[in-house]
Amino acid sequence: MMRLAILTIALLAATPAAAQAPVGSMNSLDLQKARADALKTKGFRRAYTIEFDLSQLPEYKPSAPMKGVIRQWGSNYLADSPLQGYFEEAFRKYHPGVTFENNLASTFIGMAGLYTGQADLAPMGRRPSWEELQAYQRMMGGLPAEVMMATGSFDVSGWSFALVPFVHKDNPLKSLTIEQLDGIFGAERQGGWKLNSWDASVARGRDKNIRTWGQLGLTGEWADKPIRVLGYTTNFHFPRDFADKVFGGGYKWNEQMEEYSNKVRESDGDYGKLWNAGDQMMEDLGKDKYAITYTAMLYADKPNVKTVPLAQTAAGPFVMPTIQSVQARTYPLTREVYFYANRKAGEKMDPLIAEYLRFVVSREGQALIMKDGKYLPLTAEAARAQLVEIEKTGSASAGEGG
Repeated sequence: MMRLAILTIALLAATPAAAQAPVGSMNSLDLQKARADALKTKGFRRAYTIEFDLSQLPEYKPSAPMKGVIRQWGSNYLADSPLQGYFEEAFRKYHPGVTFENNLASTFIGMAGLYTGQADLAPMGRRPSWEELQAYQRMMGGLPAEVMMATGSFDVSGWSFALVPFVHKDNPLKSLTIEQLDGIFGAERQGGWKLNSWDASVARGRDKNIRTWGQLGLTGEWADKPIRVLGYTTNFHFPRDFADKVFGGGYKWNEQMEEYSNKVRESDGDYGKLWNAGDQMMEDLGKDKYAITYTAMLYADKPNVKTVPLAQTAAGPFVMPTIQSVQARTYPLTREVYFYANRKAGEKMDPLIAEYLRFVVSREGQALIMKDGKYLPLTAEAARAQLVEIEKTGSASAGEGG
């Protein structure tokens, strides 16, 4: 028995960390409860008190008072914070005859609410997936109207935080570009998806793969060292947002990427608490100077990790992730949150829905985003672009696949 125990210990010690049994519960119901408990503690907390200058955003100019019901299916983050209440109270001061019926359980139900006729509006913390758009198009004959509600947060977990690459603090790397991130995290591909239309223009070959630190210009001991890539499980929406912005909508990932998922802690004192994949990745990154990952600045306080400035191209500018650069939308991996609405080909959006969306993207609506203090208010340029989108006439979608 003693020899067997020694052999077992030796085998476990020789097993790579990524292949060892996970510590922490992976049961989906445990994870759902832990997530809900975590939201209770932060949903009504104002993460940011910074006051952005909104004076250049368009002022809300209400039409004649409107009446009716706005039915919403979608993101729970509006209901898990005061934000939905802020929107409704302020809008009804202009239009007291309007009421809201909300089913804000999850972004995952947003598209279904629209194409089954159960909802007029779908707030979502991300763009719809290919499958969601396909379902919508098969039912409705086109794609929904998309209006950016706000910029995602700088570093608030759950509130569409900016995506940030991290390396070990001893890594001599000075900066990164989106193309380099594509080479590190991605793989050769024949194209990518723009919504649900295939785009062959973003194809690239295997020669653009980056698998050693020397390919990024590092020398000496770093030149031939493989890059250990740590990433979120690709069933999460973070990888889809990353792939859309970095791979051009391609979804072929580095063949050696180690995937991380949320867990529920089972240790004394922390039992039942959510153990985010971001925490896990950053803890492992701090132990391996040849590793790289991407996550939120929320986790930047982990030992032995750092980020570097990021640029769209080698021409720059190279930008560090800060609350200011994310709100200004100059940081390349800033994210967005959206409203989706039905809009038939050849027709405009429902007047009541359009009125509400004009309010949300206005100076007055974006002031409520800032008051809630988790998402970030739109820039004046982005807000005006949304007003143009709201007034468009719908068109039939050319995208189709599967």
